[in-house]
This record gives sequence, structure tokens and C-alpha cells, in this order.
Amino acid sequence: MNNKFPLFLASFMTLIAAGVGFAIRGAILDDWASQYGFTKGELGTITGGGLVGFGIVILAASLITDALGYKPILILAFILHVLSAVLTLSAGPVYAASGKEATFSVLYYGMFMFSVANGLCEAVINPLVATLYPNRKTHYLNILHAGWPGGLIIGALLAKLIVGKVAWEIPMAVFLVPTLLYGVIVLLNKFPRSEASLAGVSFGQMLGQFFSPILILLLALHACVGYVELGTDSWISNITESFLEGQGLYLFIYASTVMFILRFFAGPIVEHINPLGLLFVSAILGTVGLYMIGSSSAAAPMMVWVAVTVYSLGKTFLWPTMLGVVGERFPKGGALTMGAMGGIGMLSAGLLGGPGIGYKQDKFASENLQAASAETYDRYKAASPSNFLNIGEIYGIDGAKKGVILDGKGPGTELAATVELLAKEKREIADVTKLAAWWETAKATAETDKPLVKAANIHGGQMALKLTAFVPAAMAVGYLILVLYFAAKGGYRQEVLHGEKPDGERYTGGVEGPVE
Repeated sequence: MNNKFPLFLASFMTLIAAGVGFAIRGAILDDWASQYGFTKGELGTITGGGLVGFGIVILAASLITDALGYKPILILAFILHVLSAVLTLSAGPVYAASGKEATFSVLYYGMFMFSVANGLCEAVINPLVATLYPNRKTHYLNILHAGWPGGLIIGALLAKLIVGKVAWEIPMAVFLVPTLLYGVIVLLNKFPRSEASLAGVSFGQMLGQFFSPILILLLALHACVGYVELGTDSWISNITESFLEGQGLYLFIYASTVMFILRFFAGPIVEHINPLGLLFVSAILGTVGLYMIGSSSAAAPMMVWVAVTVYSLGKTFLWPTMLGVVGERFPKGGALTMGAMGGIGMLSAGLLGGPGIGYKQDKFASENLQAASAETYDRYKAASPSNFLNIGEIYGIDGAKKGVILDGKGPGTELAATVELLAKEKREIADVTKLAAWWETAKATAETDKPLVKAANIHGGQMALKLTAFVPAAMAVGYLILVLYFAAKGGYRQEVLHGEKPDGERYTGGVEGPVE
């Protein structure tokens, strides 16, 4: 085929769109908390909705990708991306008409639909790129997945420039630009058949790959990758901003830039250290980086940047290199094995990472505030409890109340904006009347409450990151087991279909190969 580049570009654009949407969503979490009264746990559930559907759809779509072909699935993804924007951007009118619960549902299902579209894309683009570049799968999969941090950078820069200055709906809609770009390319181009399909691999043979203990271990490890990378990325900017004010978004942009640049150089790195060795080193760096961030403070800002650097180096190669290992070791699995990897990673991030890290923040923040001042905690705790995996119910800090005292824009020397001022700014807040009545009593103690609430918020975020550091530590053990296993077997080698090395065109259809 002579259209490798446009197909690769379309695949790249799907990840740009996903990254832009993800970054903007992270930047407007505080807007949602202030306007609609969500707790960290509720926000974590909404962000999880942006990942759960992703994982389910990757798994489902991978079952039919080799048989149905790449193009129809990408067309459906394009349609759903557009529809997700329509649903999410309706949150304001829905809140005005029906209140907080209906708004929560709209945002959750809007994120869920967005994630479904992302999942359809992910089910296609990984096996597609492996088909286009069969000799250098790990290298090109890393370049492909540079699109993710590329989207994060664009979204974060937009967030810095306009979030808080305009209605959140405007930056949220920007992901539609790369969406339209990939949609046009998909509609105008023909696609190759998959590598496994051209090799005549049956669906039963694809399923048979899952009986391999190595693949099962890789799936378990990728669940951890999803938790530690995407789950943490949902919160990292918000957490670092809490104790290094004005730099949280810059840190996020910096971390994403490190990922974006380094993923273009995965090929040369893998040539000197095999993929499993790279994954082992990455997990160690991820562990150290997360714990360092959780131990940092505003008193030593440069150490925060160093910690984020270490964390970024750790997470850069994890996701795409794991896909590359599966593509190289289990080529008969086709889209199914790659889809299972992406699916399990996204499900872990959505069901465990986002909500789990949000719950940990609520837990440690509320415990810290309660220990510092039971009276302050009673004034700022959420009205309803949150839970995670039945670990235990907790009453986190109410997002709207915290927003008033920490993020207020009141005139003169007031510690926080009055509800009336927020209303004039058209920042809708859940239960405005109730919040106004609460502020009438809370403002008398606001000067003493503010540092306590702020300290609790910082403590909750940092403790959540310290605990999360145990996940990449466990991953490092798993990767070490694989390194030792393959060393005992004579070394890590790429498996190829037909028992011979593909020539770069044979499995992409060549000039005269079949296309859809």
C-alpha cells in the first residue's frame, strides 16, 4: 500500500483527540466541583466514566476487528465522538432544569460515550500500525502513542490560556478539531486487511493465545499500567497544584512533553535493552517518581520538578511497549490480544485508578481535617458519604464549600467570594440557597478554617500518590520475573507468522494486496 502515512496520521489524530479531551476534563474538574457541588469521589467517578467505556469497547470491538475490518469501526468512532460532545456540553442546561443528580448523569454518560469512541479507535489503531510496520512494531507503536501526550500538551496549554476565563464548554469542545481531521482521512482512504487475517489465522487460534501463562501475566501487569498511568494522570495536575500553586498545569505540560519526545526514540532504546528490560526500569522509575511527588512540598519547588521528571521517565514507555511485546510475542492473536491489553488497562484505570485515587484523597483529607479541627470538618464535610470497593464509607470534603473558601474571588480582603458574586459570574452552584445559608455561618470562622482545609486537601492528594507508588513497585517484580524467564529460555525474541521474518509489505497487502 502507498497510503501508510495518512493511515498512520489518522491513527495518531485519534489519540490527539483523546488526549485533548482528557487534559481539558482534568483542568475543569474544579469548575465542575464549584458549579455543581461534586466531591472528589464523585469527580473520580465521572473521570472513571471516561475510561470504563473505553476498556469495555476495546474488548468488544477487538472480537470483530479482524473480521469486520478497520474502516467501519473508525467511522462509528467518529460519529460517537461528535455525539459525546453534544451530550457533555448540555450539562449546563440540564443542571438549570433538573439539578445536581441529573447533571452528574449527563457528565458521566457524556464521558462514557467519549470513552466508547476512544475504545473503538484503540481497538483499531494498534493492530493497524502493527500491520503497517510489522518489522518495527514496538518502535512505531511508541511513536503512535506519542499522540496521547501530544493531545495532553495541547489540551493543557488551552486550559492554561482559557479555562477560568471562559465557560468550560468552550475548551471542552476543542477535541472536535482532531476528531474531524481523522474522520476525513478515514472516509477518503482504503485500509489494509490485518496481519492475522492475511495469514489465515482463525478466531479459535486467536482465542488459543489466552492459554499462555505469559500473556495472562502481561494482562495483569497492563491492568497495573492503566491504574498507575491513566488513573494518576486524571489527578496529577489537580494534586500538584494544591501545594505548588500556579505550577500544577505547567508540571502536567512538562511531564507530557517528556513523554511526547521520548516515545519517538523507543526503537534505538529497545535495540540496546530489550522491551522487558525497558519496562522493568520504567516501573522502578515510576515508583520512585510517585513517592517523591507525594513527599514534595512548596518549600522546595525544584524538587517537585525533579520528582515529576522521574515519574515522567517512568511512565513514558509503559503502555506502548506493553502493546509492542504482545504484538511481537503473540502475532496470532491479532487485534484480539492487543485489544485485551488495551481493554484491561482502561478498565483498571476507569474502575480502579480514577475512583480509587479520588477515594484515597477524600479519605486522607477528611481524616486530616477531622484531626486538626472537628468543628471545621463538620462545617466542610460532604452531605453524603462515598465508598470504594466496600472499603468503608467516608464523608469527604464538599467540593463547592472548599471551592468557596480556597478558590473564591471576593473583592477586597475577603477570603472567599460570596455566592452572589459567583452567581453574577454565571457559575451555577448546586443548591445555591443552601450554600448561601451555609456561608452566612461559615464566613465567621473562614480565616481560621482556610489553612486547615488547604492543608487537608494537600495531605489527601500526597498520601494518595504515596500509596499509588506501590502499584509500579509490584509491576517491577512482574517484569523482573519475565526478564529472568526469557533469559533462561535463551533470550527475548519476536515471533513471526509462517515462521519467517516478514519483509515489510507482505502482511500489509503490498502494492496489489487486498484492501477494504
